[in-house]
Amino acid sequence: MDAASFSDGLKTGCFRYNRAPTENKPKHIKMSNKPKHEHEANKLQKRLRHAVGDAINDFNMIEPGDKIMVCLSGGKDSYALLDILRQLQASAPIDFELVAVNLDQKQPGFPEEVLPTYLESIGVPYKIVEEDTYSTVKRVLDEGKTTCSLCSRLRRGILYRTAKELGCTKIALGHHRDDILATMFLNMFYGGKLKAMPPKLVSDNGEHIVIRPLAYVKEKDLIKYAELKQFPIIPCNLCGSQPNLQRQVIGDMMRDWDKRFPGRIESMFSALQNVVPSHLADTELFDFAGLKRGQNLKHGGDLAFDSETLPARFDSGEDEDSISLAKPRKVINILDSRPKN
Repeated sequence: MDAASFSDGLKTGCFRYNRAPTENKPKHIKMSNKPKHEHEANKLQKRLRHAVGDAINDFNMIEPGDKIMVCLSGGKDSYALLDILRQLQASAPIDFELVAVNLDQKQPGFPEEVLPTYLESIGVPYKIVEEDTYSTVKRVLDEGKTTCSLCSRLRRGILYRTAKELGCTKIALGHHRDDILATMFLNMFYGGKLKAMPPKLVSDNGEHIVIRPLAYVKEKDLIKYAELKQFPIIPCNLCGSQPNLQRQVIGDMMRDWDKRFPGRIESMFSALQNVVPSHLADTELFDFAGLKRGQNLKHGGDLAFDSETLPARFDSGEDEDSISLAKPRKVINILDSRPKN
């Protein structure tokens, strides 16, 4: 700045500086988004793998020598279930078999070639079971009635029979964390029961163990995973087109809560793992009639509402990759690497 410019600046309060030429300055190089995309994809895959592994460990879902029938519908959840179980199968310290089973219910327009083509491309043993349950549902139910209940009952019977024919020891279903919570609300609102969807149970006929390895997995993560993996999704035309389904309404409610109240869904699922019978009202679960003065209760007596502080694993500041979703059990860890020969 010369003397004249400085003098003018003092009078006007405005100073002008002559900038150095920029021709030789390096231009800003725009970073590629690919590394970030790959990093996020790896985090997602790791998060899903650990969530499934934790559920398998916590509930002892898979044991050495198991033959697991993976029920594949063609939806995002069952595709993800099969994909993650295959990853664990390749690295787990125990041996177990997988066989994919699809029930072709003869829905009009169902693309019969999609699943066989996909399963052959990844080298997974499979069986397609053809049963015209679609016509049965349409014949039995009046137009406009919800088909879910009857359809699921018919499906279960066929899948149980198929598992027995294949000699499978476990039946794996693709229900995730949000499905489990939605079932709890459906039973509360419409069934008058405090009942959800267990991660592991004995089948209705008592012959099979049914497992839900996605029990700890968020639906929004499964949506991202399906986009990442480009699974050939097959829509369900039998029930997906029915408006105002109760489960859909519950799902919309939960998604709204998840947006407006971060951590609420996690807290509700944690509640399913921390049941206090002495503070409910079921006389079959707790002996209220025999309650005596001076009796020490496991969870205390006159505490109606506990602290609102969330468990540490639901703190939004914690790295999701390091979250431990349940207490560790002394069982074979499905996430451990297979010993080298």
